[in-house]
Amino acid sequence: MTQIMTDIHSITDARQHAQSVIQIEASAVSALSGQLDDNFDRACKMILECKGRVVVTGMGKSGHIGGKIASTLASTGTPAFFVHPGEASHGDLGMITTEDLVIAISNSGETAEVITILPIVKRIGIGLITMTGNTGSSLAGQSDACIDVSVDQEACPNNLAPTASTTATLVMGDALAVVVQRMRGFTAQDFARTHPGGMLGKRLLLYASDLMHTGAGLPLVSEDATMSALLLEMTSKSLGMVGVVNQNRNLLGMFTDGDLRRALGDKVDIYQSRASDLMNTHPYTIHPDTLAEEIVRTMRDHAQHGPHAINSIFVVDENQKVVGALNTHDLLRAGVI
Repeated sequence: MTQIMTDIHSITDARQHAQSVIQIEASAVSALSGQLDDNFDRACKMILECKGRVVVTGMGKSGHIGGKIASTLASTGTPAFFVHPGEASHGDLGMITTEDLVIAISNSGETAEVITILPIVKRIGIGLITMTGNTGSSLAGQSDACIDVSVDQEACPNNLAPTASTTATLVMGDALAVVVQRMRGFTAQDFARTHPGGMLGKRLLLYASDLMHTGAGLPLVSEDATMSALLLEMTSKSLGMVGVVNQNRNLLGMFTDGDLRRALGDKVDIYQSRASDLMNTHPYTIHPDTLAEEIVRTMRDHAQHGPHAINSIFVVDENQKVVGALNTHDLLRAGVI
């Protein structure tokens, strides 16, 4: 085995080699745009019209890429799964139905395990999309739509290890999935329904009404409340704010711990002041049906561009009556930030 060099020159060389790898793979991806043709259009139409599932198969590194493509299709509105070609010829072909569609991946287009199952796929009578670096191969010749993912060279110094070719295939698979997603009209809410356990899914599935404090947990005072009463209410409810309301519980204003610090800095006599004297009369509010995603985005926008960050929000109905309240801690507990 070659001795590993650890001096400064070898470290510099390592960085230069890494840059070369990145440039080779970037060039391979960039070239894909020019390789798009009617076969890509046909493949998109086939996937869109498929009444069953898209079955992706590939051997070795192509198989790993195929698994990712299947996963991306499934999460963007196209039911899909991966089948190992070796296992397929030993019984797993039974997973494929006459309503399905197959995407077969092979850089050479001559991978034995993939070629072996093609006659059975054709006998079932389902569509076959191929992704290959050799459009003159056996695999390409049997396909209904052959997508060209060829690259000029691998990033491997021996031009052997699948590197640029697998990157190109992955990117083309993403293009295929995303184009079909757009054609389906698959929305962010649809995406959330397939990702209920993830942060994004929670943001798009949870509403303010799911997160807010209600009833006795709401920090509310009347407009003539003293500052001592206001501060006691804010401390006891632990939301970092107090809502100032009228007798019908319509929100008139809001006072936060940030307002308290600013009042002290301005040398305001908080002991003689009433809630109505120091409250913010134009607080930002949301409705119960506001998505958690929108709440998070609003908080971030104000933190970056607004005069003051928003850490606590009141939830009001159409009549500005307070029905709930929440803060960043509630969003953290729910796993949406």
